Amino acid sequence: MSDADVTEIATQTMLVAAKVAAPILLTALLVGFMISLFQAATQIQEPTLSFVPKMIAVAIALLVTGNWVLAELVSFTEHLFESLPRLLGRS
Repeated sequence: MSDADVTEIATQTMLVAAKVAAPILLTALLVGFMISLFQAATQIQEPTLSFVPKMIAVAIALLVTGNWVLAELVSFTEHLFESLPRLLGRS
């Protein structure tokens, strides 16, 4: 296995990680931003006000995108296992 192979695997791993984390992180970011705007407009400074809606939104995002996330992870793992003989120098 060469340095280029290791770099390629690391790059693919980071891209898959970013792809599967994006729906959850973006959901939490958008909901947090909306709640912050609401708190600023109403001057309600309750810390727990942002936690519960974010938790609910992230749970919904997981339910909606969970199948896709699992499919992406399985696809990446299968691709990695299929490329093991080539990476180890055996064809």
